[in-house]
Amino acid sequence: MNKLALAIFIFGSIVGKAQVRLKANLAALPFAVVNVGEELQLSPNYTLQADAMLSPWWSFHGRPMLFGTAFVEGRYYLRSAFQGLYFGAHLGGGVLRATKWNYWNQAVYQKGFIYMAGAVVGYQMDLTDRLGLDFFLGGGNLQGQYHSYYLDDGGRYKLDKAIGFNKSGEWLPYRGGIMLTYKLKNL
Repeated sequence: MNKLALAIFIFGSIVGKAQVRLKANLAALPFAVVNVGEELQLSPNYTLQADAMLSPWWSFHGRPMLFGTAFVEGRYYLRSAFQGLYFGAHLGGGVLRATKWNYWNQAVYQKGFIYMAGAVVGYQMDLTDRLGLDFFLGGGNLQGQYHSYYLDDGGRYKLDKAIGFNKSGEWLPYRGGIMLTYKLKNL
């Protein structure tokens, strides 16, 4: 926990008197998925956000849905940082042990790595002087490198003939939610 606190402090201290907001995705919590982040003001209209997501589901309807992702996202606000409509671009990556969307009708799951690059659109508003909401939706190109395995015995899937990793790429929406934001005092 000390390493996490140190990382938050360092990230939040990069730009002297910048405004910093800590975030938690309310839309993910009912599914026991944790998505937290921090957004740092770089200029009057630009911010930088870093966030991570973890799904702890070793089994969901008999299929693994365990994954972790991390993103870095630059945002441009039309009015001013943390206020109103924004657009952004992000890079991210992660690991997974889950059933891909196009394998759901087969008794297999995938284990590997994912890389993502895309865009986001959102709207952020204040509720009080410290609390706010950030509504967002993002997606883009997702590249995966994985092996496929049978659910019942864990053996390699017979159609998985790749010597190294299978590789696939899709254009998908893969980010979204409602972040509850907490504004820290200016540093």
